[in-house]
Amino acid sequence: MDLGKIREAAERVARSLGLEVFDVEWKVGKQRLLRVYIDRPSDSEHPGFSGITHEDCERVSEQLSVILDVEELVPGRASYVLEVSSPGLDRKLIKPADYERFTGRLAKIWLSEPLEHQSFMEGRLAGYADGIVKVSVKDRELAVPYAAIRKANLVVEL
Repeated sequence: MDLGKIREAAERVARSLGLEVFDVEWKVGKQRLLRVYIDRPSDSEHPGFSGITHEDCERVSEQLSVILDVEELVPGRASYVLEVSSPGLDRKLIKPADYERFTGRLAKIWLSEPLEHQSFMEGRLAGYADGIVKVSVKDRELAVPYAAIRKANLVVEL
């Protein structure tokens, strides 16, 4: 399974529709599942805004499934499920640009090594620069090395 080639195919489809690929996952359990998360690039008018519709997912799914079959990018004869969706309100923060894009949003961050005796923190993202994620936690701004972040997600605020 070459997820890189699948990602490239998904990016071609997404770009043609004014969208971008956020992530691609392959899971094997009771069924084989290829999950593609799509997003709408943010702009200055709607920073951090996704706005992915059901129709966006449907269009990407229809076009991508044809490419996957024609280019035989999913190996084996067994069937698989292609799922196309948005990253969701509690999306993972994967790349450095995500920390900049969602400045001002609340996030949960798990660290691979403790920082100030903490392996977990919840705070407001305050930007990203030079390998450092800035996080405001209880009226303090922490400088968290991007390389020390094991996992991070946005927090849904109502």
